Amino acid sequence: MAESLPDRKRRAAAILTRLIRMYPDARIELESSNPLELLVATILSAQCTDQRVNQVTAELFPRYRTARDWADTPPARLEREIYSTGFYKAKARSILGMARALVERHGGEVPRTLEALTELPGVGRKTANVVLGNAFGIPAFPVDTHVIRVSQRLGLTRATEPEEIHDDLCALIPRPRWTKASHLLIWHGRRTCHAKAPKCPECGVRALCPWPGKPRPVEAGRGRTVRKG
Repeated sequence: MAESLPDRKRRAAAILTRLIRMYPDARIELESSNPLELLVATILSAQCTDQRVNQVTAELFPRYRTARDWADTPPARLEREIYSTGFYKAKARSILGMARALVERHGGEVPRTLEALTELPGVGRKTANVVLGNAFGIPAFPVDTHVIRVSQRLGLTRATEPEEIHDDLCALIPRPRWTKASHLLIWHGRRTCHAKAPKCPECGVRALCPWPGKPRPVEAGRGRTVRKG
């Protein structure tokens, strides 16, 4: 029988409670000290690890302190500086376009609404939600590849498109918990619920997970994990 919405909400709440026990320090792992830095770091994080981005921005942020600083940077120079994050030409275009738009439309300040953020060049809904939730403390639910994979496996959504997944999760989880919930799902995806070889036997939310692909528990006396055939 299909799970009712109230039942799914209760299960989602139980999942978050267990994830908090597993990851009490769950937070954004991109390092920044203000909304502009976080916006740049999030653009750079596409198809790149947070660790690599943090290494790059540790050198960049002392040099670029304002939107005008970024906007006035020659493209070739910025491309060299962010080369190691991958897709450096596209990311440089996004950062320069975003910075110029901030200067021209917002007096160099990062706006505080989803609509205004997503109107900036190179800023999609996920990036905007990262900034809203983590720089401004406005409840927001960024949906990245980890959130997509984990929420689907946990049966919290059947959708495949990020925007539909976002709406499904926001309907299940109370608004004040959106940002924290996104961190928990991301940390779970990075540390336990991997795309390949997920650590299902040691997963703290295994009992609440309906994913048919998870291996069965180790059978007593067998000393090995029995997978579904």
